[in-house]
Amino acid sequence: MTGYGKAVLTYKTKKINVEIKSLNSKSIDLTTRIAPIYREKEMEIRQLIIRQLERGKLDFAIWIEHEGGVEATPINAALVEDYYRQIKAIAAKSGIPEPNDWFYTLLRMPDVTSRTESVSLEDEEWEVAKEAIQTALDHLIAFRKQEGAALEKKFHEKVDNIERLLASIEPYEQARVPKIKEQMIRELEKIPEVDYNKNRLEQELIYYIEKLDISEEKQRLTNHLNYFRQTMAEPVANGKKLGFIAQEMGREINTTGSKSNQAEMQNIVVMMKDELEQIKEQVLNVL
Repeated sequence: MTGYGKAVLTYKTKKINVEIKSLNSKSIDLTTRIAPIYREKEMEIRQLIIRQLERGKLDFAIWIEHEGGVEATPINAALVEDYYRQIKAIAAKSGIPEPNDWFYTLLRMPDVTSRTESVSLEDEEWEVAKEAIQTALDHLIAFRKQEGAALEKKFHEKVDNIERLLASIEPYEQARVPKIKEQMIRELEKIPEVDYNKNRLEQELIYYIEKLDISEEKQRLTNHLNYFRQTMAEPVANGKKLGFIAQEMGREINTTGSKSNQAEMQNIVVMMKDELEQIKEQVLNVL
């Protein structure tokens, strides 16, 4: 979801600047800073941005620069003359001395140096502003796609690593049965007065092995890995869905770890958890 886009277009003596930044967010959170002349179009601007960016913490700004430097604020001459007449009349009526520095006094009166010209947005200017907004959006989307391609490559790498680690468990899993049987017999033989039934031992061993069996967990984890790949290949935004699949992958890995009674298997589970944690961190940046 991270990205940045900027555009600058010219309309007559104006330079229309647009800037959009995007960060991770569970939903869309849009903050806008809009030049006064374009405020009447705020809802249209918001809809344009939300429709194309879908998710993220978005910071949008559009402002104007006038070519040829900053224009001086005009002095309202008619208002200055009116203040002058009023002050002279008050001074004459009340006996209060007239000010020594008329310009200093008059230029500090309200609205004398305020901009009073009307600010109306021409259709032609708005079309140029919309083009600038769209150009900035296109740049941000291109940035996101570039980041997304890098993430996709990383996800494939991590999913492949988990799949490879899962396959490496099998030799240790198969070797568990004779090891467990040997261990149980060895412990029983340490008690000479105990006479055990070999058939009953086999039954207990089978029951014990069934409780430690991870075949279902392995199959479900394999299914989740394939589903993660399929979801990445879909041409729509699936960040939340990928996050849910990663959670299910974590459940199967945790269950496998709880059933692993060998150090080698537990070490492999830890490595799978490390790969999955990297997926979970990065999936937050996917739409």
